[in-house]
Amino acid sequence: MARILCTLYDDPAGGQPLAYPRDGVPDTELYPDGQTLPSPAAIAFRPGQLVGDLSAALGLRGFLTARGHTLIATSDENGPDSLFEHELPDADVVISQPSWPARLTAERIARARKLKLVITAGVGSDHIDLKAAAARCLTVAEVTQSASISVAEYAVMLILSLVHNALPTRASGRGIADQVRRAYDVEGMHVGSVGAGRAGFAVLHRLRPFDVRLHYTDPRRLPLAVETELCLTYHPSVADMVPICDVVTIHCPLNPETASLFDAPMIDRMKRGAYLVNTARDAICDPSAITRALETEQLAGYAADTSATCPLPLAGGSLAAQARAAAGTREILECWFDGVPIRTDYLVLDRGIVTKLGARSYRLTR
Repeated sequence: MARILCTLYDDPAGGQPLAYPRDGVPDTELYPDGQTLPSPAAIAFRPGQLVGDLSAALGLRGFLTARGHTLIATSDENGPDSLFEHELPDADVVISQPSWPARLTAERIARARKLKLVITAGVGSDHIDLKAAAARCLTVAEVTQSASISVAEYAVMLILSLVHNALPTRASGRGIADQVRRAYDVEGMHVGSVGAGRAGFAVLHRLRPFDVRLHYTDPRRLPLAVETELCLTYHPSVADMVPICDVVTIHCPLNPETASLFDAPMIDRMKRGAYLVNTARDAICDPSAITRALETEQLAGYAADTSATCPLPLAGGSLAAQARAAAGTREILECWFDGVPIRTDYLVLDRGIVTKLGARSYRLTR
């Protein structure tokens, strides 16, 4: 029987909610690109409930116990004296969340003698040393698409909030003139997306009705018919795109090529008074460069859902995204335990072999 080590964020300060403002989340059958939603045999929670914390444990406790497996759930995920570090050598499966990642470094992977499967309960496996995982022939999976629409909606909200300077007037004690002196319309602006994958494309699609001029850059260019339909302008690199844009929104994975991508030289290439939105990973932006750009007003505004000091990605943490991530995690576990192939949409490494997802998102060599 397997030992499953799972890292989860702590329960709310007042405990698990006894009631919710809504009775659930809308039902959807397909993602926008036609991919089906997670389809486990069953789930042990009601979509719309908090499931990413310690008490809920992604709805996995009963399922794993019934199959004779052991679940070790902890929020003590990092540091040499953490419970995660203590339990890792005997773990067969590690489950982590983008919002509360247990970093699987090469050193930790070497200590995890029994480890075979690593699951990200969400999107983004940059907390894993994928080269070390490949060398160990591990399987690495993530619940692709689970948070993409949530992130896209959040990014659009941040863009509109920044441009309109939409902060509460009474709560902050500001007068009308104080608020509107920095408020603009997004209409007519040039908006560029760094990345046109699932989340990035969803942002471009949602911004089209705002009568903005849309730009994007991505290692893989979109079909001409799609560019024509959304009136998209393609740029071969970030450096080529940012001087044109009034707003830049980041939707690329964190990998060696994108780490500190938005440093001082890149920000200096941007149009003066541009806005920068980051709902990807905090390490894509250099915090000191962002601070300096805001102080000098090279940037008119910066918004993100994560930072090095507060690593809680709110964009991908909606109750709908949690439901999809939890259901996808159970689907992956069911397949693994039953000897059924895990769907290719989820696989980053398949027993050490780099998949299409791994090559595209994490620049691994196939």
